[in-house]
Amino acid sequence: QISKMFGTVVVGVGIAGLARIRDLMNPMPSSPSEHLKLFGFVSRRSFGNINEAKQISLEDALRNKDIHAAFISTENKSHEETIRMFLEAGKHVLVEYPMALSAKAAHELWEMAEQKGKVLHVEHIELLTEEYKQLKKEVAGKDLVKGTLHFTGHVLDENKSGFPAFSGIARLTWLIDLFGDLTVTSATREKQKDKNYSRMTVHFQTANKKPLTWIEERGPGMRREKKINFCFTSGCLENFPEAPRSSVGLFMQDQNLFAKKLLGQVSQEELAAEKWRILRCLDLAEVIQQYCEEPEKIYS
Repeated sequence: QISKMFGTVVVGVGIAGLARIRDLMNPMPSSPSEHLKLFGFVSRRSFGNINEAKQISLEDALRNKDIHAAFISTENKSHEETIRMFLEAGKHVLVEYPMALSAKAAHELWEMAEQKGKVLHVEHIELLTEEYKQLKKEVAGKDLVKGTLHFTGHVLDENKSGFPAFSGIARLTWLIDLFGDLTVTSATREKQKDKNYSRMTVHFQTANKKPLTWIEERGPGMRREKKINFCFTSGCLENFPEAPRSSVGLFMQDQNLFAKKLLGQVSQEELAAEKWRILRCLDLAEVIQQYCEEPEKIYS
């Protein structure tokens, strides 16, 4: 039995791309990642080599029969086009969230992957953090009364990263994963161009008609942090539960999951639930963007 190997290429060498190259070159012993072999990387800038990894052209990456999968770590706005190229070339794809900046594109790409029988995997390291795993345990089985998730962070270039509902989809993913399906009841956005400040406020209802609020706030010098206030019939949770440090890096955990999918080791139920969650969050992100961009309703 010859062990199946998947040749991979990393596209884009920002922080995530460099982490991907590192993890592909040093897979965890006896993990699914040992079935991935880094062939090279693609970048618009010219590097030559990074460690032992060699730079190759996009054309080579798409054409080469020894490359079976692409890790896409480019800026958000180019995800859609890059996924499309690699799926068309018959490659599996791992892409950093958000997979696209419109729901329509996301659904089309997913359909394309299914038609071609390829794995389309969207990275969601925010669900893999120990902090989140503990939070999920803490919330399990409790009855929500109301809740707020407030994120602050540094300024993003929206032309590259997309509307905040998309660039911040990690927060939306948390809420859906913790509390089930949500409906948007309203969403607004405040922008102060001169101060480079932006604050998006989204109000949801759970299936049980309980209110949830998501605030995504960015401005110069804002520390990257999340604050929670989830109130249950049994009391409120205002701080994250203590969490141990994981011995396995987040990108490595994600890479192992991708490799498991390539090896056919993930159940149909899990794949279906994940597909629903990813596309549902993108659908909601689009609804939120539409609410925020509606011209102010004028009541006469």
